[in-house]
Amino acid sequence: MDKILKKKMAMIAAAVATGAVGVYFFFQPGKELVETEDIFAVSANDGIDEMTTETEAEPLIIKVDVKGAVQAPGIFTAEAGDRVIDLISKAGSFTDKADKDKVNFAQLVEDQMVIYVPKIGEEGIELPENASAASSGTAATGGASESSRGQVNLNTATKEDLETLSGIGTSKATAILEYRDTIGKFKQIDELKNVSGIGDKTFEKLKDSISVK
Repeated sequence: MDKILKKKMAMIAAAVATGAVGVYFFFQPGKELVETEDIFAVSANDGIDEMTTETEAEPLIIKVDVKGAVQAPGIFTAEAGDRVIDLISKAGSFTDKADKDKVNFAQLVEDQMVIYVPKIGEEGIELPENASAASSGTAATGGASESSRGQVNLNTATKEDLETLSGIGTSKATAILEYRDTIGKFKQIDELKNVSGIGDKTFEKLKDSISVK
């Protein structure tokens, strides 16, 4: 009798153990859990990619009109940081008749800018109206002297134009050009006092002879 009872107890214990093992493996995290984690990882990456795409700034398109004594005049696409000399190179460089001394090679280019390279001895150039009136356009030329038009534009003047001003010699003219190329266009004429070597007294002598438009 005891043997039969012990045998039944052993069978019951074995059945319980087998059931426990089955339950254990049934509830173990398996492939489905891994796949769920992968789904969340992919979703997170997709979100980051979308945010990155949305926040990427659209590249600025800069169009510059190169005219005058260059090999291939026309409208060219520039990149941010390009200077006048870079656009002249795109236009095939200068012709033999170009007056290179009248152009500021180091000037930064802007959208809608007109770069005019005058011929040697050329005077009284009539530039297109938008050469100086466009919202962000500038005429990078010195063919028609700024001083001959009454005032010297600090934002378009060449070194020679600046030297026509009272009290402005070679060193100060160079300092003005370097300031303009480094800081940017003058917004008001009194910003000229920020240029090294130009104080209040010099500015008072110049203020009626200069402009920024």
